[in-house]
Amino acid sequence: MSQFDSIRPFYDAEANAAIRKIVDDPMLEAMMSFTFPTDTKEHWKDLMVHTHSLRDFQINFIYPGVQMVLKKSSDGLSTGGFEHLESNTAYLFISNHRDIILDTSLLNACLYENGLVLTTSAIGDNLIQKPFLHTLSRLNRNFAIKRGLQGRALLESSQSASAYIRKSLLSENRSVWTAQREGRTKDGNDATQRGVLKMLTLAEEGKNPFDFFEKIKLVPVSISYEYDPTDVLKMPELLAKSKDEKYIKSENEDFLNLLRGIIGTKKRIHLQVNGVLDEEVKMINASEQNTGDKLEQLASIIDRKIWQGYRLWPSNYIAHDQLSQSSTYAEHYTGAEKDAFLQRMHQKIETHNEFLTKSFLAMYANPVNNYEKSKQ
Repeated sequence: MSQFDSIRPFYDAEANAAIRKIVDDPMLEAMMSFTFPTDTKEHWKDLMVHTHSLRDFQINFIYPGVQMVLKKSSDGLSTGGFEHLESNTAYLFISNHRDIILDTSLLNACLYENGLVLTTSAIGDNLIQKPFLHTLSRLNRNFAIKRGLQGRALLESSQSASAYIRKSLLSENRSVWTAQREGRTKDGNDATQRGVLKMLTLAEEGKNPFDFFEKIKLVPVSISYEYDPTDVLKMPELLAKSKDEKYIKSENEDFLNLLRGIIGTKKRIHLQVNGVLDEEVKMINASEQNTGDKLEQLASIIDRKIWQGYRLWPSNYIAHDQLSQSSTYAEHYTGAEKDAFLQRMHQKIETHNEFLTKSFLAMYANPVNNYEKSKQ
């Protein structure tokens, strides 16, 4: 067993056997009937069993699926910044995180359309416990981040993930996607965890761990959904945290989030690539700070870039005005947009519950606060 076998995607040589293992799975059949509604089962299965690489699987099956998701459950995807990236170049994309599947799938669709290197993407192993999802994730070039570990086991897992990321970027010229924090942002307040950045440096072989960031091309990414399709599903965890209670997920909660993210209403989506942090990294590394302070400063720069690149929608401004009981941002939305947002909120949550109402609004309002902070 090689070093990364427990976390890595499939190799191309393993792809066909993995496909044949799931080709008759009812979940795959449901996915493909959604992706290719006019195609016969026999036809797409024949194409699939003759697929022998991860790239072909992603381009011929995952990419059309993403296009269908956009067509069926959104008002379209806009993008910015991809023109500043170079072909045949590996980037470490560090992104805010809203949706389990779509955040990375939309990025890879855009990379493909722009002729850029696709990513291997981090995913929590708690999300791929079902054998079908585990196989599908490995075909989609995901690598697993082990959750729920402590002490020595956590350190070893972090070192393994760090080494895999380093190998992908520097030895295989493969781009990598990781979220700026562990798990999705539940309250709309996007903030980079220093622990994520520290994990990335663990495989650095020199005396200065921060040197790792000078060897790679670090790119902050902002993704924003006008409506978060999983907003109401995030409420129970926020409620538990407000009471200082340990939140315990229900058995199929992750799968429901995954499904709702795909089929739920999103309206408009924007994906912004916020440039390579070359000069910023050099400036931080040249300072006399210790590694912890360097990571803190880098986290702050990533946050600022993500906040500035985040496309603010009418839903964000409406929520902010509702929360502050003002009309500060009224010029950014119409009466009809306000009515539609509030109607949706009333349908989703018990609005007589003050905490739920404030939490729902804050989820949409916080990106406005962060954008204002980024200008200071």
